[in-house]
Amino acid sequence: MKILISADGADLEARVANRFGTSRYLVIVDTETGDFDAVPNPGISGQRGSGMQAVVLAVSKDVKAVLTGYCAPAICNQLEANDIEVLTGLDGRVREIVERYKQGNIGKRTGTGLQTLRREPKIGSAAFIGAIRNSVNQFAGILPAFVGVVLLIGLFHTFVSKDFLASIFSGNVALDTLRSASFGSILAGNPINSYIIAGELLKYGLSLVAVTALIITWVTVGLIQLPAEIAALGTKFAILRNVVSFILSIPIAILTVAIFNLVKG
Repeated sequence: MKILISADGADLEARVANRFGTSRYLVIVDTETGDFDAVPNPGISGQRGSGMQAVVLAVSKDVKAVLTGYCAPAICNQLEANDIEVLTGLDGRVREIVERYKQGNIGKRTGTGLQTLRREPKIGSAAFIGAIRNSVNQFAGILPAFVGVVLLIGLFHTFVSKDFLASIFSGNVALDTLRSASFGSILAGNPINSYIIAGELLKYGLSLVAVTALIITWVTVGLIQLPAEIAALGTKFAILRNVVSFILSIPIAILTVAIFNLVKG
């Protein structure tokens, strides 16, 4: 039987992570053989739908139980819908939690384990060192995003010319908005990238409505992530959600710019 524990590290001595969806690692343990596999959590980025990627991983690995500190209600529902038991409110080393589970010393927890996030911090050198370590890890996690932003700006200026943009965007607000929304639906990556691209497009003269539509669809529509969303939420819902999000992105963009102009005066 396989169980999955959210963890801060890639071994059995790591501590159980507070959150399932955004923990650094997901440690999958075979309770019969003792073998384990530490998989980097695909949801660590915290982007839209990232928690569902962790659900897809758990399902694909044939996990029967998830043990963690806290699990968001939507994630819990998806796990339980796939016959995966969710045990929350846990703390300690992964090895200890595995042994407790094998011995039947972990009772069924109600709720999502929110109390785990609210426990009082321990005061002392160990807690201080842990806080420093977490800060360093968080900085290391966002550093690639900053580097990516710098590289993206450089690549945009190098490879995207005014002539190229003119061949795509005609200057017609309606058509440009539709095309921008389409690009946003296809492109993927950190939402920060959409802000950078949108800012550069504004400099090239693209309308604010079109740029807003691009940002909205980038965040709410995900054709590249669609297979993972289908696996987690079902084909009908995933397709319907993406279609509705795309259709609504254009009127929302128009309304947003209209309100902005009113406020701006």
